Amino acid sequence: MVDLIIVGGGIVGLATARAVLTTKPKTRVLVLEKQAAVATHQTGHNSGVIHQGIYYKPNSLKAELSVSGARQMVEYCAAHSIPVDRVGKVIVATDESELARLEMLYERAAANHVPHVSRIDRDALAEIEPHAAGIAAIHSPNTAIVDYTRVAQQMCADIESLGGTVQTNARVTAIHARPGEISVITPSGEEQGRFLVNCAGLYSDSIARLCGIEPNVRIIPFRGEYYFLKPAAQQLVRGLIYPVTDPQLPFLGVHFTRTIRGSVEAGPNAVFALAREGYSWSRISPSETLRTFGFPGFWKMARRWWKTGAYEFYRSLSKPAFVRSLQKLVPAVRSDDLQRGGAGVRAQAVNAQGELLDDFCFVESPRSLHVLNAPSPAATASLAIGAHIAQRVMSHLGPQ
Repeated sequence: MVDLIIVGGGIVGLATARAVLTTKPKTRVLVLEKQAAVATHQTGHNSGVIHQGIYYKPNSLKAELSVSGARQMVEYCAAHSIPVDRVGKVIVATDESELARLEMLYERAAANHVPHVSRIDRDALAEIEPHAAGIAAIHSPNTAIVDYTRVAQQMCADIESLGGTVQTNARVTAIHARPGEISVITPSGEEQGRFLVNCAGLYSDSIARLCGIEPNVRIIPFRGEYYFLKPAAQQLVRGLIYPVTDPQLPFLGVHFTRTIRGSVEAGPNAVFALAREGYSWSRISPSETLRTFGFPGFWKMARRWWKTGAYEFYRSLSKPAFVRSLQKLVPAVRSDDLQRGGAGVRAQAVNAQGELLDDFCFVESPRSLHVLNAPSPAATASLAIGAHIAQRVMSHLGPQ
């Protein structure tokens, strides 16, 4: 028997295991990952931005953990010689209707104590991003990019060097709570632990139900699709160029992201996916989609946001529509400058009232803790989230 079983080998699960082992080195920790390698899903499809905490409501857990997590992430990467590039970021208001929201974001950045953020005018924007269109912007010079898959692999190495175990090809099929222990069934057999942490991302609500917990949220998958700028057009973007967001939605809108590998991504959109791992239109799971349709919160969400959702479907299928969205930020971009890139799937928690949860969400029971919403900036904040979860876990494990 181990002390702690963590379901999910993404960056949050790995950061949690590492934090527990760092805090209490003698803790017996087992991470179960269903794929053949860690960081295969949300972590591996991440655009690689180390966010600074500009967007998040002051005093929210997301704001607290993203600001401290960004600092920890940069320090962690420096300690392990993982390249980080501070390319900087601008959030651009393209017309006067966006100025009030831009000011709100600037006030949030100040309230969250985000370092070195400034409000800039059109001329200053042109010096930072010559091809960006806008009448005003927020500039965050500290915003950086990194390869989160490499970070997760380093965390995996840390866990093993600290005496923990990361087991891949270990899909969880059943969970049984017994007096004094929790039993987890995988194709390799049965694993017993004193406590379980669920970091299963896209399947976190399903794992919670296997534990006998009926969460009041459902994970709704949203696919984010990207284009790449062809090499000849990459000079149009120096760093990161983002639009002003809609504060009612937890999505950042299509934007331009220079990656640590030297490419420039354009996107993502936010399209309802027809499978939890629906990375393309051809990836369909009828059973998962029917279960989503059976959740009343989905239809409440759909009634409120159907126009936005319909446009996202249209923009997914229409390259000209996608290009028009990008041209609001960088008018010089042309359709011929873009080639299809990859896609990621966001695990977005939606409650029974149809509200898209914006903050991190945790549910605890005597034998388990469930991370039921860890959207962006979960990768940025992973070290801080891991420490936060570890602290909660220790109160259950007690002295050893």
